[in-house]
Amino acid sequence: MIKRILPLIFTIFYFQNSFSNEILKVFEFNDDEFKKLEVRKIKKKTTYTLGSNDKGNFLKAEAQGVASGLGKELKINLNKTPYINITWKVEEDLSGIEENSKKGHDYAARVFVIKKTGATALSNRAINYVFSSNKSVGENWPSPFTKKSIDYVLSTTKKNKNEWVTVKANVKEDFKTLHGLDVNELNGVAIMTDTDNSKLKAVSYYQNIYFSSE
Repeated sequence: MIKRILPLIFTIFYFQNSFSNEILKVFEFNDDEFKKLEVRKIKKKTTYTLGSNDKGNFLKAEAQGVASGLGKELKINLNKTPYINITWKVEEDLSGIEENSKKGHDYAARVFVIKKTGATALSNRAINYVFSSNKSVGENWPSPFTKKSIDYVLSTTKKNKNEWVTVKANVKEDFKTLHGLDVNELNGVAIMTDTDNSKLKAVSYYQNIYFSSE
């Protein structure tokens, strides 16, 4: 009898845990959403185009001496869904630049998570999860333009160039570690491919960006 019951208990436990993961999708990467995304232009615009593959919709980004991002204002409860999940690919990277300097502060792919901490955008705190062309996974440093934004390497072309990569980060814990803040709620998410400082060319892809409880 015990031999029969134990597999049943294990199966029930497995399915309970499989369906307990709460998910909040950030981007759909479809035509309707694309028209509504907020554009933050620094200089000339990065070219963003929609596409799809067997895994679903994606966004292709191409930049050469330009910089602009696409973002959404939305509230994300980090007590319920603290993990950000990103699937992305860098086809053409920015090898040779110093990403932690003003002259080289460009990324083939990056995803910002933003917490409003004041009345203006300049007072906001952000973590900038990046697909680095030169640094190693886990490295982080303040933006050379503002200490209120921290760059954090989740992927690197030193290991995964022109390959789809899926990564995960605990945003709530990262805000504690990098900013010394206990953040319960985010206020926005943005993506950006930029080469305005280095003047080089980058090509990248974004897909399946969402928050999860585990």
